[in-house]
Amino acid sequence: MKISLKRTPEQVELIKAMASKNRSVAYEAQVALAEFIGPVIAEVINNAPVLSNLFTTLQFNSEDNPSIPLDLYYDVTDEDYVNVYSNTVAGGLPQNQVVPTVSELKISTYSLDTAVSFDRRYAAKSRMDVVSKTFTRMAQEILLKQERTSANLIMGALANASTNGKDHVFRATTDGAFLLDDFNNLITRAKRINTAWNKGTPEGGRRGITDLMVSPEAVKALREMSYNPINTRGNDDGYGTEGMRESVFNAGGGLPDFYGISIMEVNELGVGQKFNTIFDTIADATSYADAAGANGAVFDGGADEILIGLDRGRDSLVKAVAVDEDNGSEFQLTADDQYSIRQNKIGWFGGIEEGRMVLDNRALAGVVCNAL
Repeated sequence: MKISLKRTPEQVELIKAMASKNRSVAYEAQVALAEFIGPVIAEVINNAPVLSNLFTTLQFNSEDNPSIPLDLYYDVTDEDYVNVYSNTVAGGLPQNQVVPTVSELKISTYSLDTAVSFDRRYAAKSRMDVVSKTFTRMAQEILLKQERTSANLIMGALANASTNGKDHVFRATTDGAFLLDDFNNLITRAKRINTAWNKGTPEGGRRGITDLMVSPEAVKALREMSYNPINTRGNDDGYGTEGMRESVFNAGGGLPDFYGISIMEVNELGVGQKFNTIFDTIADATSYADAAGANGAVFDGGADEILIGLDRGRDSLVKAVAVDEDNGSEFQLTADDQYSIRQNKIGWFGGIEEGRMVLDNRALAGVVCNAL
């Protein structure tokens, strides 16, 4: 992720103006740059993240109090109440709210803020690289906060999820391996979770897992399928079809596609990584059995890792973002006027007002693997 300012005569003059000894001229130049770069930062933030981009964006006026009519997101059901997961503060643990499907759900929003500054002499010397790095750092700070908030919400909605008598998370068949049998069980579990409103077959029969978020170690286990046994019997003829093994081998270091499920490699997943640690903390003493309902054990963050299946065809992960009335930007950037001439600094502050929710946790499923 990188923001670069081109060294055009107009931009060079604008940067130099920020170092003017005339405070009015300097401040006006800061404001002008803020108005120009704010929408650019918003675009970078929306395109760079992993987990944050899984959420569907609902924009609202910055002066509005956003809400969602739940009856438009749920079909007619046999129950009057549904579980909605949301964050009331940035980075906080998800709150499980039980609400009637006919209600207007108010969205709890919060601010993700950032502030940066640099020495005035860099502007006087037209150091475009310093100015560019400053705005890149602002985007990075917001991105990190969004990813952490998204991870807390997704892990919280998944950890104790159960639908139609089926837990959304189960253990892999074999310790130290992620096999095609686990893939098969995940697809079946998702089908049982993602029934239609009458618990029958959904329209088109397509609901289930579309994407699987895994660690680099899990992708390594997938690549091993090209030369290791990939069934559940452990005999010498359990290598699957030659075509499947060849497709895995030819994928090399890329991300394979199995059974039509896209593989998303996420560095923050895996034993000892921060998203895995978040799941470990939220899961607490929850016991996860295998697909057959046996061999249950509590998630051990020092040895276990979670693989997350997601149905992106369902309107489940939603984020509401405030937009500026004047320029329509999601990121509000303001020239910082706290610095005086004596401090010899130039700075900006800004942020995003947003709220994230999981309206339907049936879009999430998971596999616990040990010692990959």
